Amino acid sequence: MAQKIAPGQSALGMIETRGIVASIEAADAMVKAANVTIVGHRKAGGGLVSVIVRGEVGAVKAATDAGAVAANKIGEVVAVHVIPRPHDEVNDMLDAISGGGD
Repeated sequence: MAQKIAPGQSALGMIETRGIVASIEAADAMVKAANVTIVGHRKAGGGLVSVIVRGEVGAVKAATDAGAVAANKIGEVVAVHVIPRPHDEVNDMLDAISGGGD
């Protein structure tokens, strides 16, 4: 389930992989590597799965770096991105889509 974050409180990090196994590996590596919280995941179709984390900018950057390395060892990383200070409307969009989906 998605966690509501106060607007402007933390950075947003995303890793998109091809396949669920690589996304789980990325998520595990991210939370072990830095002080971040998983706030959601999303299946985007075509086998793509995104994992979304929140935390301080440095922690999110370290987490996404570690997650990408780990996921690449067992699958394919499609995209990695960090938004240091997401706009409030991005936070609203995230609240609507995070936490899973079909």
